[in-house]
Amino acid sequence: MIDLYYWPTPNGHKITIFLEETGLDYRIIPVDIWRGDQFKNDFLQISPNNKMPAIVDHAAVGGDEPFSLFESGAILLYLADKCSRFIPQESRERNRVIEWLMWQMGGFGPMLGQNHHFGHYAPEKIPYAINRYRKETERLYAVLDERLAGREFVTAEYSIADMAIYPWTVSHEKQGQNLDDFPNVKRWYAAMEQRPAVVKAYQRAEGFDKPELDDEIRSIMFGQGKRK
Repeated sequence: MIDLYYWPTPNGHKITIFLEETGLDYRIIPVDIWRGDQFKNDFLQISPNNKMPAIVDHAAVGGDEPFSLFESGAILLYLADKCSRFIPQESRERNRVIEWLMWQMGGFGPMLGQNHHFGHYAPEKIPYAINRYRKETERLYAVLDERLAGREFVTAEYSIADMAIYPWTVSHEKQGQNLDDFPNVKRWYAAMEQRPAVVKAYQRAEGFDKPELDDEIRSIMFGQGKRK
């Protein structure tokens, strides 16, 4: 059994996609990021960076004690190795998957996240910031589009790289992107969207509350500094 500390964000969807693809037994423990669950002491023992997702594997690799892990990319790597699925064993292909996973973790996710923030959440609309992150989003989609030219998936086979990247493309319209401008991404996106495990993963996200953004929630989400 795997405990998945989860809220339906792109990073949360990555892990439910993997778990649905593999059929691993798991239960969702909600972490309501709008209400500050990510700052509760019990959760911080698992995820000291106060971010979800995180997991506790009660049938962990390499020992009898439960094993906790935070950071979505690290979780995907751990689970892929645990199952020997969705990551190649041959060194070059394995590192190619890791390369694109890190591309998502280091660039595609953070830049699109800033796009969302300044375009939709920031109380002050700052044209420079909105344009900066929208253009960087466009550049990254172009990188992905070029990578997918002549390929069914991001690497040689369907992998954790695809699982990591896809959830961040779901909100492409909010990011100011038209998939018609990226035909290879559009083809890949349509195929990903129809995978049964992806459908099930997004069904698991149904029913979670998303309140109206007010000053209290804005302070929880965007106003945290050093913990006292």
